[in-house]
Amino acid sequence: MTRTAVLHPDLKTGRERRAPEHALEEAVSLAHALSGLEVCDARVVPLKNPRAGTLFGSGKVKEIKDLLEGLDVTLVVIDGPVTPVQQRNLEKEWNVKILDRTGLILEIFADRAGTREGVLQVDLAALNYQRTRLVRSWTHLERQRGGLGFVGGPGETQIEADRRAIDEQIVVIRRQLEKVTRTRGLHRSARKKVPFPIVALVGYTNAGKSTLFNRLTGADVMAKDMLFATLDPTMRTVELPDGPNVILSDTVGFISDLPTELVAAFRATLEEVLDADLILHVRDISHPETEAQAADVRDILDSLGVTETKRDAMIEVWNKIDLIPQEDRAAALNVGNRKAHVQPLSAITGEGLDALISAIDVALRPVEIEDELQMSHAAGEAMAWLHARKLIQSVATDEHGNTVLVKWSDKQKRQFAKQFPAILTLPDDIYI
Repeated sequence: MTRTAVLHPDLKTGRERRAPEHALEEAVSLAHALSGLEVCDARVVPLKNPRAGTLFGSGKVKEIKDLLEGLDVTLVVIDGPVTPVQQRNLEKEWNVKILDRTGLILEIFADRAGTREGVLQVDLAALNYQRTRLVRSWTHLERQRGGLGFVGGPGETQIEADRRAIDEQIVVIRRQLEKVTRTRGLHRSARKKVPFPIVALVGYTNAGKSTLFNRLTGADVMAKDMLFATLDPTMRTVELPDGPNVILSDTVGFISDLPTELVAAFRATLEEVLDADLILHVRDISHPETEAQAADVRDILDSLGVTETKRDAMIEVWNKIDLIPQEDRAAALNVGNRKAHVQPLSAITGEGLDALISAIDVALRPVEIEDELQMSHAAGEAMAWLHARKLIQSVATDEHGNTVLVKWSDKQKRQFAKQFPAILTLPDDIYI
């Protein structure tokens, strides 16, 4: 086990921010999520003016050095961004390995990736991260390496060679990812031909998405009280009691300050959310910072390009109500003023699960409209199309043809117009 200390720099910026003790708790949970680490100490470090060279002031650097030596710590996790220069100087001063928040999350993802796509995505994110760490990180990077005269001129610095090597690896991995992404795209296209709507679970990491997924599907996806227990996306079919089958998708958990390298690398996976017919935002309603976590999730959904229409239709699943004492639930859930599209439940006990399933059924049920169609007696194929889908309400026949009253969804209407434009024509600017 690697003896580890976790430090949360508490920046006194004056802006609204998370309580430092909760931020530290999350950072410790991140450290515990990486196998092989033993957290020996965790503390909030007040930080008024970050130093360019060492992040902390000289006095604090000395104080922390004494602490680390006394605890025999070999790894320090700093819960925040650390520049390459700061990392180099602190590692030299403290004689330890340092991971910043981004580096730690990348290590967790590398430890958890199980599919080919997941491994490639993590590798791509790690390479992009390493590329940013090359700037004056180590003294050997400034050494000159002589050229052979016919390649690259008189020579290049080691840092340029390292960057070029990383760029070459990035190109190779991106090509491999493009193949995987094309395969995923084919799978999505195939699913669109199956008349099953897709329901995507999103939420802050450790909100209980995988536990809920297992409850709804009977699957056995890894669900632990641990950050990023689920990394690779999983999809299963769920049969609604009074409605159609749906495809339920479990996605990677979000987190505050999710590294941009990971957002970019996992975009292909997260695009499953964009294709979803309905999004379930799973929240740990028992967490003291559930509102801040929800805001982080909404920000990431915005960055992915989730439309306002889908956000408005999104159901918020307020999970873990079993962790709230019965006498405090009304206040915690604000039942009297609760907005629409909120379903409180416990994925562990199953309380509230039936209400959620009913809400999903209602949300996916298409709004039906009535239309009157004028059809000739020769339009037998169109009549058969309507009969096969049980859309006909009534038929009135005369010498000119049939007046058919139909009740259908907007999607069915557009499908009919596409197949039988002579009977029903929709404006060109309406997507079919």
